[in-house]
Formats: sequence, structure tokens, C-alpha cells
Amino acid sequence: MDTTQLLKGVLDLAVLAVVEEEDGYGYDVLRRLRASGLSEVGDASVYGTLRRLYAAGALTSYVVPSDEGPHRKYYGMTPAGRDQLERQSKDWTTFSETVTELLHPDRRPGPRSEPRLDPHPARPEGDHS
Repeated sequence: MDTTQLLKGVLDLAVLAVVEEEDGYGYDVLRRLRASGLSEVGDASVYGTLRRLYAAGALTSYVVPSDEGPHRKYYGMTPAGRDQLERQSKDWTTFSETVTELLHPDRRPGPRSEPRLDPHPARPEGDHS
């Protein structure tokens, strides 16, 4: 299955989850996403998502001087980002559970529904009603 389209739909959620765990700079966020199993995520997609989430107020940023090269711009969560993460997490959970139930109807939680009644039951001989 090509996961590219799926990844596009959940990249904001994934980036917010990684940054909520610990502040990080662009490459660090990318590395942690890949290490967690999203190996196909692209550099430009992550950097663009970080910029977009920052512009929307979900992330804050600060610069940390580096002894080895240029200063690094770190991203951290804002209260609005935490709210977005909570909302999108709930949406993802509901969506993924629904798809899982569609794919595996035998794993549906709760009591099994009653078997359907045959709309045309066999009639006893002589019953022509």
C-alpha cells in the first residue's frame, strides 16, 4: 500500500505528537518521526509542516546557539497546539477504529447483533396467506 496519501493526512498530528514529547529542531523532528516508523516522510514535508504549525500558533520557536555549525531553531508546543493535538488524536482514534472494524468485522467490540430474520421465511405446506 502506498502510504504517501495517508501520511499527508496525519503529518500534522504526527509532528505535534513528536514535539509534545520533547522540543526539537527540524532535522531532529524528522529523525524521530522516521525512527518511530514513518520512514517515508520527506524532509520538505516536515519542514513545511513545522512552519505551517508555527504560523497557525500551534508551535512556538526559539533559537539555540550551536558550537558545531549554525544555530538551531527549536520548536515547542503552545496551548493551542496541545488543544489541536488532543482534538486530532480523538479524531484519528475514532477514524482508525472505524476502518479497523470495517476491515475486521469479527473483532468488533460489544455484543454481536442478532442474526437477521429471513424476510421470506418458508411457509408450511398449505399456507397460502
